[in-house]
Amino acid sequence: MGEWDILGRLLDKVQKHSTVVGKIWLTVLFVFRILVLGAGAEKVWGDEQSDFICNTQQPGCENVCYDHAFPISHLRFWVLQIISVSTPTLIYLGHVLHVIHEEKDMREAMKKAQNDQTSVFLKKGCKLPKYSNDKGKVNIQGRLLRSYILNLLCKILLEVGFILGQYYLFGFTLQAQYVCSRFPCPHKVDCFLSRPTEKNVFIWFMLVVACLSLLLNLIEVFYLCVKKVNECLNRQKDYTVTPVISVMTKKNVDEKDQVIQNWMKHGVGLQKNELGNEIAKNMVLEDHNTNDMEEVHI
Repeated sequence: MGEWDILGRLLDKVQKHSTVVGKIWLTVLFVFRILVLGAGAEKVWGDEQSDFICNTQQPGCENVCYDHAFPISHLRFWVLQIISVSTPTLIYLGHVLHVIHEEKDMREAMKKAQNDQTSVFLKKGCKLPKYSNDKGKVNIQGRLLRSYILNLLCKILLEVGFILGQYYLFGFTLQAQYVCSRFPCPHKVDCFLSRPTEKNVFIWFMLVVACLSLLLNLIEVFYLCVKKVNECLNRQKDYTVTPVISVMTKKNVDEKDQVIQNWMKHGVGLQKNELGNEIAKNMVLEDHNTNDMEEVHI
């Protein structure tokens, strides 16, 4: 189990940055895959090649038949599966730690800006932390949400790929007897597995756990999509403005246009009247000035 300690510690850090379904997925990964694989699988599959016995003494025949029956050991296949499925989660963890580090620098810059009066005018141009709080707890939204969903989609594809790969390589059951006729075997050779029933139980257990992990990933994608849709609907509902004026008919629009035209004509008439009054006043003033000049001349 010592080999799994590093992976276990890294995945444990993802717990506080995951949803409820994601935490259940991590628990299934720890308990039913890593723990079971480390505790029981090595003992069950330890005699996989040593007790693979064929009824022939032809040199190399037994090795060739074993290689054909088991292209890769089940144990190594499951180890590769666990590491591959955990890799997208570790990449997501790296993204989260990067975002937390960025926003920690933002908070330090904001504290310096509060103490420095010359930086007050620059505070509006600074980015504000929106993905994490002071304690390092992240809020899965924006680019973190996209990264989390991409992580889930990659895990779904990997789980499906490994399940199909297991079926293609071994099938889902082992037979007690395996018939081999490959070179250098002189004829059809019967080979026998050790404890095939126990190994079948283990194969089906790991297969069920893999299907359970796949189901949890699908549920989590559905949960996040529904949650995001509800948030968008609530936000749209908050910003919806109830119309006060009813929709105008064509008749109302024509009446409104007629009123506007009348008002404009009335305004033009007033302007003409004012212009005429101004001209009359100017003429009166000119006559008055002319009379004054004549009186002075006399």
